[in-house]
Amino acid sequence: MSVDLSDTLVVGISATALFDMSESDILYQQAHRDNPESAVAVYREHMLKYEDELLLPGTGFPLVKALLSLNRYAEPKQPPLVEVVVMSRNSPDTGLRVLHSIRQHQLQITRSAFTAGESVPDYLDAFDVDLFLTTRIDDAQKVIDSRACAAAILKQPPLESENNISEGQVRIAFDGDAVLFSEESELVYKTEGLEAFRAHEDAHQDEPLQDGPYAHLLRKLSKLQGRLPQSKDTSPVRIALVTARDSPADMRVIKTLRSWGVHVDEAFFLGGVGKPKVLKAFRPHIFFDDQDVHLDAAALLVPSGKVLYRSTSLLKEKVED
Repeated sequence: MSVDLSDTLVVGISATALFDMSESDILYQQAHRDNPESAVAVYREHMLKYEDELLLPGTGFPLVKALLSLNRYAEPKQPPLVEVVVMSRNSPDTGLRVLHSIRQHQLQITRSAFTAGESVPDYLDAFDVDLFLTTRIDDAQKVIDSRACAAAILKQPPLESENNISEGQVRIAFDGDAVLFSEESELVYKTEGLEAFRAHEDAHQDEPLQDGPYAHLLRKLSKLQGRLPQSKDTSPVRIALVTARDSPADMRVIKTLRSWGVHVDEAFFLGGVGKPKVLKAFRPHIFFDDQDVHLDAAALLVPSGKVLYRSTSLLKEKVED
């Protein structure tokens, strides 16, 4: 019997994004350089040898743990509020260490996909995934290009994560242009400059921005908030927009979100001021941005993921020039 997940937030996450598997990855890469034909066998031997050894949390672990905790609010006999699927290029055999670690960490993850080296993104639709988190650039690029769902490449775990992640409430922070919104306005800034960008956004403030790669995810999160208990002071999920925009370009953003029928709990229009201090104060479980200039500093403080541009993106060309 199929399960209706239309109202459920489904997160697909690679094993390397959920857990710290850097040791086994380095081993495989070194073995592949030395003798490509034996690399898989060396990796398999290592994974079997340490099969019962607990994997430590990776960058995506705090978010997954916090999201799964929301299922305590689910109504009996109703679909879960959140579903997490581990999606790995490991074989089922080498994936046992991942499954053991899931159980030892007491994560309520019941679904998984082990593809033994085959493309993981090909199975996102089969699992109704809304957000895919990975450490592989090629997998993230394939998802972005296909527009299958939101996707991000997770940075290394932050140095101060325990102090900078909220407890008891899921907190997610998004950049705006080229993440929640399309890259159209950002292109104006890149090609014509800041003042032209401000004038353009002020003139079009009543025209909603087009959807970006994370627009559907924001709507799904908004739907999730609607299924959660709301109190005067707090909600189990809190969303922030952290953008380099400032006045008068802020008006179009607020009106766009209103036209989408969604809201964010906090919005920070920084006008070029650095994002890390705001993020440290907000304490998100994850921060999504498209630019390394913001991510490199933020990732030292909070879990962060890079949103890639589509391969055909004009903005990608401008950024890489």
